[in-house]
Amino acid sequence: MKKSLIAAAIVGSALFTSASFAEDYKIDIEGQHAFIQFKIKHLGYSWLYGRFNKFDGSFSYDENAPENASIQVTIDTSSIDTNHAERDKHLRSDDFLNVGEYPTATFESTRYVPDEDDAGEGTLYGNFTLNGVTKEIAIDVAHTGAGEDPWGGFRRGFEGEVDLTLADYNIDYNLGPEAKEVELFFSIEGVRQ
Repeated sequence: MKKSLIAAAIVGSALFTSASFAEDYKIDIEGQHAFIQFKIKHLGYSWLYGRFNKFDGSFSYDENAPENASIQVTIDTSSIDTNHAERDKHLRSDDFLNVGEYPTATFESTRYVPDEDDAGEGTLYGNFTLNGVTKEIAIDVAHTGAGEDPWGGFRRGFEGEVDLTLADYNIDYNLGPEAKEVELFFSIEGVRQ
């Protein structure tokens, strides 16, 4: 009887401990269920939309301790796509992204602060490096869902957005007074590893 109680305690302890561990996810690049997009004003007259076609990364998330969430992403800046080849060529130049010298942008989170009313929403802080400059940014994020997929895996998704001031990253090309900031937004789906 004593051995049974000890075994049950060990199993129960293991189950409790594993329930509090973060799950690791790989961003679904293969199925391309992830997007990093942006928009910026053009001369103050209209919105210019674009995206980065190539990026990779991973994240960790624990529903029981969302404050421990973390993510790291690497973006191939040469993959910028605004649906206009000449403009994209200019955006890759040293007037903007300077991809010859800085071929990647990176984000590595430092902390996540869940909203008091909804732990699935909150602010993700981290270091964003673009054009050779690293600055801390705060991204508003929301958990969009999680569950099993048709292929026997488990997936989890988030969306978020942040405004970036171009001059902070040594991008000062004159696109008009209303084009000093770019809105970066993303939808990320990860496959549990």
